[in-house]
Amino acid sequence: MSEALFRRVDESPDPEFYAAPRRVTHIDAGAIAVVTALYEELLPESGSVLDLMSSWRSHLPERRSGRVVGLGLNAEEMADNPQVDEAVVHDLNTDPRLPFKDGTFSSVVCCVSVQYLVHPLDTFAEVARVLTPGGPVVVTFSNRCFPTKAVAAWRAGDDEDHLRLVDSYLRATPGFGLPTSRSHRPRRGDPLYALWAVRD
Repeated sequence: MSEALFRRVDESPDPEFYAAPRRVTHIDAGAIAVVTALYEELLPESGSVLDLMSSWRSHLPERRSGRVVGLGLNAEEMADNPQVDEAVVHDLNTDPRLPFKDGTFSSVVCCVSVQYLVHPLDTFAEVARVLTPGGPVVVTFSNRCFPTKAVAAWRAGDDEDHLRLVDSYLRATPGFGLPTSRSHRPRRGDPLYALWAVRD
């Protein structure tokens, strides 16, 4: 993929942009409920979860058990996340490598943040590496973002284009099976789009 597709209006360091805690969810209660229901359907009931590009809420089902690791850019936000057991501050756009051993996690989730990845193929290759065989990666997004930090490929497209873009990321990543997608488009409220794939 062309590097131009992953340029941003604001190329300043991401840790500076996210230095102040924001504590926003980016999606409304209806969309959050869809995310939680999808996690309940797809994630193992126990086992460790990596919340990629984490913030102050993870939207995981309350009934599941197991360690949750949040990886994000703002330690204060993640400290307010009641579902995160361990917070790791790490800038994926500077270093896509995940600071975990192979097969550390039984599932990986990324909620309303995939549009900010400037090295998505490298990042998803790392996701595949840290997942156990049979573990899912679940990517969800809506139609909101910080536009100056979203990559050009995201800004240029509509919701259907975004689905195709994330689908291409997962298909291009060795170690994942074919991705599945689902769309939630209510008459009122935020839409919610999801793609997921399972580690071979």
